[in-house]
Amino acid sequence: MIIGRRIVIGRQLSRTLSTRASGILTSLGIPTSGEISGVYDGQWRGSGDLMKSVCPTTGEVLARVKTASPTELHDALERSREAYVHFRDIPAPRRGEIIREIREALASKRDDLGALISLEMGKIRTEGVGEVQEFVDICDYAVGLSRMMNGSVVASERPGHTILEVPNPLGVVAVLSAFNFPVAVYGWNLALSMAAGNATIWKPSPTTPLCAIAVTKIVAGVLEKNGIPGAVASLVTGDKDTGVGLVESRDVELVSFTGSEAVGRSVGKVVASRFGKTILELGGNNASIIMPDADLSLAVPAVFFGAVGTAGQRCTSTRRLYLHKQVAPEFLERLQRLYKSVKPGDPLVDGTLLGPLHSRTACDTYDNAVQYLRNSGAEILTGGSQYSEAPLHLGNFVQPTISIPKTADPEDYIWKTETFAPILNVAVFDQLEEAIDWNNRVPQGLSSSLWTRDVRNIGKWVGPSGSDTGIVNVNVGTSGAEIGAAFGGNKSTGWGRESGGDSWKQYVRWSACTINFSDKAPLAQGVNFQA
Repeated sequence: MIIGRRIVIGRQLSRTLSTRASGILTSLGIPTSGEISGVYDGQWRGSGDLMKSVCPTTGEVLARVKTASPTELHDALERSREAYVHFRDIPAPRRGEIIREIREALASKRDDLGALISLEMGKIRTEGVGEVQEFVDICDYAVGLSRMMNGSVVASERPGHTILEVPNPLGVVAVLSAFNFPVAVYGWNLALSMAAGNATIWKPSPTTPLCAIAVTKIVAGVLEKNGIPGAVASLVTGDKDTGVGLVESRDVELVSFTGSEAVGRSVGKVVASRFGKTILELGGNNASIIMPDADLSLAVPAVFFGAVGTAGQRCTSTRRLYLHKQVAPEFLERLQRLYKSVKPGDPLVDGTLLGPLHSRTACDTYDNAVQYLRNSGAEILTGGSQYSEAPLHLGNFVQPTISIPKTADPEDYIWKTETFAPILNVAVFDQLEEAIDWNNRVPQGLSSSLWTRDVRNIGKWVGPSGSDTGIVNVNVGTSGAEIGAAFGGNKSTGWGRESGGDSWKQYVRWSACTINFSDKAPLAQGVNFQA
């Protein structure tokens, strides 16, 4: 949330924090009084509007952050370019050693960072710590990658010639991350970008600036200790205008954007208009399909986590559940039993499974979606309201909801629209082909899951007539990917890929190099061009 400086004049030094919040911030070197600098490009500063960080569990104001002014954004981009020119000439294995040190520094603060994620974003403690572990894991991956970012040797048709495909550093990479993974998504990008020899400039979500500041302090400490310009990993907090400035800048070769389909569409158009590169990670709207032969002891808990984990605020959250008619009654009975066991509350308290939604706006979106379901004749099996009892009323707590819409038509608004909240819509099918068709007929294409023991179903599901999503799982839920495979989706999810697999190839510029080591200079394809 951006607030004008004039609103807080006279009380900007009177920030009072709860003991718990103060302890978490102190453990990460974040000031607990006064305004906090939200810009880093080798030095900490910030003279733009003030950004307010609010705890979604209690409504407590955690900090007021000084964002980047237009001049500071321009300077940060300039310094990122200068840092890139320095960093690209450092041998890749040496860059890998720096990434290893970042990995060690992150690991030493894993629990503290995880607690900050719970405090500022709202996900439960184990998920917050797990998110930091993702950053640690991708650093491990990038260290190895720094010695393996290989090109290729291609056979030439001309005698005495050879062809090389060579990867080189790309330039400046801008990362625009979302609130729901305020640490890991940046980690995926930073680790691969650094291994490739680039400079990275990060614009985090306006509602999770403290997570970004804490991570940048850790990374900057390693860079500065090694004599590397801090602008190799710059930070610019701010609102929409800051994001637009990065997206439009010709000093940025690659924009990695995580967010809504609507904003992603705009980002893609703007970057394409200047012939830049994009990695887009947009909407999910993911489905799980349960066959009659599924092991329900595995499938039910997986759907439960997929739909309720992170309060339904993962891009891979399970939002659609397609049940074969033979198994639907038993599956729903078991699932509702788990839903009744959900313990909502403070995400920092052990045993809590359901934390808050991240914002009041998200609560309004939840309410509107539930009202649409009711108005359209859906059956609400469980949930459907916000929690009103103390102390939950202080935060953004909503009840996990299971509904059976009146229609299973994928063209209906409720099926084709992603709602970032714990709402699970259920439909019953007769044949696998019908469920696959429903899975594929929504605009988004991130993650999908089939639960079966029949190898013929598996072959159909992962084959050319199967799921069209970027992540196609079997007997694994839609949510909770590992870092080793490329992460991303198809269709209106944006076609972007991050993390493992061949994702690193997007962070380099490729050159095809034909080398002639003979005494002749023949033309390709046998062309004769002699006077």
